[in-house]
Amino acid sequence: QLQLVESGGGLVQPGGSLRLSCVASGFTMEYYAIGWFRQGPGKEREGVSWVSGRDSSTTYADSVKGRFTISRDNAKNTVYLQMNSVKPEDTAVYYCAAGRGSSRFWYNENEYDYWGQGTQVTVSS
Repeated sequence: QLQLVESGGGLVQPGGSLRLSCVASGFTMEYYAIGWFRQGPGKEREGVSWVSGRDSSTTYADSVKGRFTISRDNAKNTVYLQMNSVKPEDTAVYYCAAGRGSSRFWYNENEYDYWGQGTQVTVSS
């Protein structure tokens, strides 16, 4: 069964850090680009970051650039999202997704074939 499972969410104070993980099962993740998306309360889902399956090139939404880092460990079939200097506006359910698209439309949900169930991140003091 093809599956993506996110973990690592939780409650964190503003300015703190959190690392999310996305583990794939049933398929080889290294052949796919992986995107992280989030959906905050009352908001539409938006792209956060993307990593290529070919050369691990990355891209980020402006709102997280310089604070979040995406990385992948193909041997573990896992992609990570390191979140530093988090802000209350980072509060959201975070999803990972796998697709074969390029970086050009990485923020477009239609570029992805598989989705995880999401993990909640809450930034609050």
